[in-house]
Amino acid sequence: MSITIAFVCNCEETTFQLPEWPVMLGLIDTRNSQQTGPDMTETSAKRRAADHLVDLLIEQGSTHVFGVPGESYLPVLDALHDRQGDIEFITCRQEGGAAMAADAHGKLTGRPGICMVTRGPGATNASAGLHVAFQDSTPMILFIGQVARDMTEREAFQELDYRRMFGQVAKWVAEIDDPTRIQEFVSRAYRTALSGRPGPVVLTLPEDMLYDDIVVPNPPRRVTTPRFQPSPDAMEDLRARLAAAKKPMIMAGGGGWSSTGIAALQTFAERQDLPVTVSLRTQDLINNDHTNYVGHFSVGPTPYLKEALAETDLLLAIGPRLGEMTTQGYSWLTPPVPAQDLIHVFPQAEELGRVYEPTLALVSDLESFCCAAANWEPIAKERFITRTKTLRAAFEDYISPAAIPDDPLAPMFTHLKDTLPADAILCNGAGNYAAWLHRFYRYRGEGSQLAPTSGSMGYGLPAAVAAAATEPEREVYAIAGDGCFMMSCQELATAAHHDLRLTVIVVNNARYGTIRAHQEREFPGRVSGTEMINPDFCNFARSFGAHAERVEALDGFKTALSAARARGGINLIEVTQDPLLIAPGKWLT
Repeated sequence: MSITIAFVCNCEETTFQLPEWPVMLGLIDTRNSQQTGPDMTETSAKRRAADHLVDLLIEQGSTHVFGVPGESYLPVLDALHDRQGDIEFITCRQEGGAAMAADAHGKLTGRPGICMVTRGPGATNASAGLHVAFQDSTPMILFIGQVARDMTEREAFQELDYRRMFGQVAKWVAEIDDPTRIQEFVSRAYRTALSGRPGPVVLTLPEDMLYDDIVVPNPPRRVTTPRFQPSPDAMEDLRARLAAAKKPMIMAGGGGWSSTGIAALQTFAERQDLPVTVSLRTQDLINNDHTNYVGHFSVGPTPYLKEALAETDLLLAIGPRLGEMTTQGYSWLTPPVPAQDLIHVFPQAEELGRVYEPTLALVSDLESFCCAAANWEPIAKERFITRTKTLRAAFEDYISPAAIPDDPLAPMFTHLKDTLPADAILCNGAGNYAAWLHRFYRYRGEGSQLAPTSGSMGYGLPAAVAAAATEPEREVYAIAGDGCFMMSCQELATAAHHDLRLTVIVVNNARYGTIRAHQEREFPGRVSGTEMINPDFCNFARSFGAHAERVEALDGFKTALSAARARGGINLIEVTQDPLLIAPGKWLT
């Protein structure tokens, strides 16, 4: 309905039609005006922006949000209150722990882990977990409450420019300043986090925007990981090179693996009788009891793998970035052109040839490649079988505690391997204690290892919180050194708050062990900054309602572990470590 308005000026009458007079008179905010079209009608329901955001997370399949509450996103917390049972907010105690937990959730589920923090200090704290997701290629979305739109560029309270702050460690950083575009931004965030090399995305939410009412668009489409097949020509090239090879080897790793892809990798290795290694902290990509598995490229040098890689004439790298740790400081695999024929399979073209020039580069998602290769008939099976068996035997010898008979920790971690179920989830951060875990434990189930390839201390406990919340039917263990544990020990409160079931094993040597080892090597006898004064870990854990025991030897460890498994709830086992024991079988003198 139009309105006719007449103006009289200098004795002349002027009329014109004004169909939208309230807009012209400023009585209606055009940002939130109802528009009709193919996606909207005059009868469409209005929804608060914060409620719409939570609806979108649920529609994308997200089941948990890990965060620390803040006044900058109170409407989102209010919206989560109405969707309890559909999505759970895990109230963490520090934003770094929340972001690490979200990373662990992303690793476990293959879907973006969701983290929510407040602006400024909260976002700064969360950067620790964001860095893990970046270097580990983990899908993750970090939502940050932002200052109101009318306060930007004024250095308002806790204001930061997140595009500048997170530009290097996130695949995309954006601010949703228009509530009508929330669905567009969220869908793009999921798609960006999952596509190519997976990784983190950052979206900031101006606090005033979250209160706005909007017309809800058509329901979003569930974002899935893009699939793209390797080139048939490239696959034929690979087949020919494999047929000509004498000592090939597979190195699997990286992020973005699916259950189907993992199963196909194993089938491919079996049919071609190829030895399979994995990159740093991706040991659960293949059952470690499988006869084709021959070990992983860890932080420290593994002599038999160094020799094996030097002898390899064709290295098939499926998924890893071939970074510093996996290549022992880029020395075992020499850039830019390695001595081996390098066949590099990766889901993003930009990574291929970034450091190492491959003989053959295949742009493919890992599942599609492995499924295609798994269908091949045996190419030269008899040629590879002896070497695979030899490397497997070397691996078995290396992980045997008998190889280092005087080491007190090796039997404990071997006992974990012999006792825990195959689907148990073991989470760890960084420190010399992890060398025993990675060497003597065998990962036998998908999603059984949660560990940062970035080498971030403090990861183990937040990851265990995420695992226990996400997979409550599985046994969950956080393995940490004393320094690693102290960086995120407050997340015991999160575990207690949400009534989670997990066990923490703290290996206590009263020092930053890894740093001390390097310090003693570079500056012998000049100790500086690496000593630690620790709390009583058992009493500390008990203050959160956990059961705690301190052990010094294998028998005590066996008893404490058995009791923790039977008891359930939150448990802590403190293992005292000789400060001079710095690595499996290695002592400071």
